[in-house]
Amino acid sequence: MSRVFPKWSNALPLKIIVFVFILAAAVVSGVTYYATPNYTRVGYQPAQPVPYDHSFHVGQLGLDCRYCHSKVEESGHANVPSAGTCMSCHSQIKTDSELLEPIRASYASGDPIPWVRVHEAPDYVYFNHAVHVNRGVSCVECHGKVNEMEVVTHDQPLSMGWCLDCHRNPEEHIRPVDLVTNLDWVHPGGKKGQIEDGLKFVEEWNINPPQSCSGCHR
Repeated sequence: MSRVFPKWSNALPLKIIVFVFILAAAVVSGVTYYATPNYTRVGYQPAQPVPYDHSFHVGQLGLDCRYCHSKVEESGHANVPSAGTCMSCHSQIKTDSELLEPIRASYASGDPIPWVRVHEAPDYVYFNHAVHVNRGVSCVECHGKVNEMEVVTHDQPLSMGWCLDCHRNPEEHIRPVDLVTNLDWVHPGGKKGQIEDGLKFVEEWNINPPQSCSGCHR
């Protein structure tokens, strides 16, 4: 009786299994490496309904972060500015600018400005802005040098591992509370001085960041 399949086909099932295994491993490795906030979020730079140049308003004019984001010291969520906040200046400055028409319309109608949120924690993550700000965590630690950004960009991954790195070593990231919104400040004593003062703040302010799942997933 003649052979229907050639002899080499006997090894075909094993080869298929090996190929499927290698393909699955490659897919898992690729997703693990690339489907992370480092690749999916860092660099996100959405267009806003009104162009707002932070490098000009903050970097040159010296506006404090809390002028527009007024509730970061009190609320769990950082608020975006209302039309009233913008109009406190722009009722007198650039009153006829076409770029500011959405602000004037919002101010007249009472409808909120449809800002596009750049930084947003997932629903399953608990994050309290006030707790961090009031314990010396500067805006720059999470948002980067916003005072140098013409268009706000997602600067840090804000992933679980990234957050845990800070929770495990808070002394590397905290500063005097009155310097939290000074995005250009660096410790004059360098890294050594930062660690020394950071450890002192950790003890004095009783800082004990949670590292268990329930700390951020409630």
